[in-house]
Amino acid sequence: MSGHSKWSTIKRKKEKTDQQRAKVFTKIGRELAMAVKAGGPDPDNNAKLRDVIAKAKSNNVPNDNIDRIIKKAAGGDDGSEYEEIVYEGYGPSGVAVVVETLTDNRNRTAADLRHYFDKCGGNLGQPGSVMFQFQRQGIIEIEAEGREEEAVMEAALEAGADDFKSDGDVYSIVTDPTQLGAVRDGVEKAGYPYLSAEVAYVPSVTVDIADSELTEKMVKLIDMLEENDDVQDVWHNWNMPEEEDED
Repeated sequence: MSGHSKWSTIKRKKEKTDQQRAKVFTKIGRELAMAVKAGGPDPDNNAKLRDVIAKAKSNNVPNDNIDRIIKKAAGGDDGSEYEEIVYEGYGPSGVAVVVETLTDNRNRTAADLRHYFDKCGGNLGQPGSVMFQFQRQGIIEIEAEGREEEAVMEAALEAGADDFKSDGDVYSIVTDPTQLGAVRDGVEKAGYPYLSAEVAYVPSVTVDIADSELTEKMVKLIDMLEENDDVQDVWHNWNMPEEEDED
C-alpha cells in the first residue's frame, strides 16, 4: 500500500511476507464467515458482508477465496463458532491499546493477551479502561497521485462523508461508522478507487515514547498481538515514528 497519513500512525501499514499475508487472509475469512452467519450470503442484502468483502479486496484476498468462504459459511460447513470480543489495555508509557478479536475460546484469548501485555511492561485492563480515549470512525483512504483534491473532496462530501483530510500522498475520508459502506461505494462510483476502507478506533490524543527500550517493548507488544490468530485488529494511541512505519 502506498502513501502515509497522520491517522495511520496508529496502525502500521507494512509490506507483508507471504506467511503474514496468509494470516491476514485467514483472519478476514473468519470475518466473512461471521458476516454470512449473521446476515446471509447475499452482499446486496447484507451490509456487513459487503463491508468485509471490500476489506478483503483491499487486502488482496483473491475473489475465489472470498466466494469459497462465503459458500462454505452459508452451508454451515466452516466448523467453529466465533464471538467478537474487544479487549482494552495499557502498553509501555501508558499507551492505550484496543484489541479486536474473533475467538472460539475466550479463556485462551484472554490468557494470551494478558501474557503479551505483562511481558511487554503493560497490563490488560477492564472494559472501558481506555475506550474513552478513542472515537469510532469510518476511514477511507484514496491515493492522491493524479487526483485533484477538490474533486475527490466534493465526491466524498456528496457521498455523505463527515470530513476530508489531505496528508501528502493520501486523501483520508472520515465517515460515521454506519455510513462507511455508502460513502465508500459513492466515491468508488465517482471514479476514485480506495486503498483501504474500515471502521477504526481513532485516538483523541496521542502519546510519545521517548525511551528506546520502551519503544522496543511497544513494538514487540504490537507484533505479538498481531501474530495471534484470534486478533483481528490492534489500535493504539502511540504516535509512532515514521521510520517504524516503513520497511
